[in-house]
Amino acid sequence: MSIYKKYCRESFDKDGKLINFEIEYPKDFNFGYDVVDVYAETEPNKKALVWCNTKNEEHIFTFADIKKYSNRIANTLADAGVTKGSRVLVILKRHYEYWFVAVALHKLGAVMIPATHMLTVKDLEYRINVSHADAIICTPQDDVPSNIKAALESTETVPMLWCVQESVEGFCNLTEEMKLANEELERIPTLATDHMLMYFTSGTTGNPKGVIHDFTYPLAHIVTAKYWQQAEEDGLHFTVAETGWAKASWGKIYGQWLVGSAVMVYDFDNFEPKQLTNIINRYGVTSFCAPPTVYRYLVRKGVPKMPKLRHASTAGEKLAPDVFQTFTEQTGLVLCEGYGQTETTLLMGNMKNYTPVEGSMGIVSPMYHIELQDKKGNAVPQGEIGEVVIVPPENGKQIGVFCGYLDNEKQYEHVWRGGVYHTGDAAWQDENGLYWFHGRFDDIIKTGGFRVGPYEIENVLMEHPAVTECSVIGVPDALRGQAIKAVVILQNGFVPTKELEKDIKDFCNAKLAEYKWIRIVEFVTEMPKTIISGKIKKTELRKRA
Repeated sequence: MSIYKKYCRESFDKDGKLINFEIEYPKDFNFGYDVVDVYAETEPNKKALVWCNTKNEEHIFTFADIKKYSNRIANTLADAGVTKGSRVLVILKRHYEYWFVAVALHKLGAVMIPATHMLTVKDLEYRINVSHADAIICTPQDDVPSNIKAALESTETVPMLWCVQESVEGFCNLTEEMKLANEELERIPTLATDHMLMYFTSGTTGNPKGVIHDFTYPLAHIVTAKYWQQAEEDGLHFTVAETGWAKASWGKIYGQWLVGSAVMVYDFDNFEPKQLTNIINRYGVTSFCAPPTVYRYLVRKGVPKMPKLRHASTAGEKLAPDVFQTFTEQTGLVLCEGYGQTETTLLMGNMKNYTPVEGSMGIVSPMYHIELQDKKGNAVPQGEIGEVVIVPPENGKQIGVFCGYLDNEKQYEHVWRGGVYHTGDAAWQDENGLYWFHGRFDDIIKTGGFRVGPYEIENVLMEHPAVTECSVIGVPDALRGQAIKAVVILQNGFVPTKELEKDIKDFCNAKLAEYKWIRIVEFVTEMPKTIISGKIKKTELRKRA
């Protein structure tokens, strides 16, 4: 039986829709001991992780396996000096060792700092310096060890270094060392309010910020997994994200294991739509979550039948209407969009037993009290655009919202100004109570007295056959305050010309209200993007304008 019910109270209406959700937990809650080890003791053969890679290697791990290997790693790390509060940078791609390491660090009370293998030497130097990392555990692939060593030449920190799978000069071999470690681990005292996890934000408006979550964070993902992704008891959930992303915590471990679902992991480097669908069918994946980019490629290639797949969800950016419609037509599954941040868990989503609506973020998670406010802190009327803010409960403790920015109390106080958490995202609510994303609050374009979100224009731009990628920004304009500018990367076979610029404008403006018309088109060969999430840095585009 899934363990999540032990930690929450939930109620439903007559149609089975979740209308109330409250989390309850002991003061020493620890995901490693209270979820993984409890499953290992009560249902040792319950499937936890199904892993395969592009080399046709395959491993299936039970919760008994996860307990055993996480205990071995915890003992190995502890013997070397990793202890409660130690900060450990973890760069393990989609290797199955990530799940052993994550649980081991939780059991030790250490702070795990997941990061992507795509970080440059400069990126690593920054993260090691500001986090004061005590240890680093990494993949041997993609020059990660050599990049780490190069970064350490310019840092004051001297962390312990481990690599998995292979022996690398300057790194201890964690795979070999854990084989000699004890499989038993006496519970190490931790508190639910202790720091457990830190992600660096994508850095769209400055240097990446360290976002810190405590040990209650996994519990807040029960709603993410059960009611949005619809992971189910003894099912198999597949979230595509690499472990350096916060989305891995959303879809590859916490909520899924809490609700009793195994996690599917496909360890790959180069995305190939056919490979993903083969994995889904080969292993009988029951629920799937991926960013819109993945669905876009699937639709272009033609989605094969996936008879065992029962639910599909997406988040991370706005989903184009044609992708939504085509995927549904080809699979019979309606894509369920969701919304949240690195600083939170799922805030809104097209939830279980609600009818998903194309383009909508759905309803507010019953775990949160959310309002839409203007810049003065006033609630905006239905149908008008406002900033998404979280109003904390009376006791002041909002489960699922981060507990601090690393060494940046001033920024933390800023986002919590006025007694509410400011997401910086803009949305509006329709007459049916559904929410619609309108872009970053800072990305809103004010043109001719109108407020325009860039995403709806970008969706129209993507319908033009010459456009492969785009971003819309506002640029200074003497007449309108701001003019709408489209920055465009062209498909292969198209070249920038004045004629093509006019054609793109005419194509889009014929489909847009006049106040949303594109006034300027710029052709580029690449976009400035964040390393971790790959999101376009609109602030950089605005600086160039």
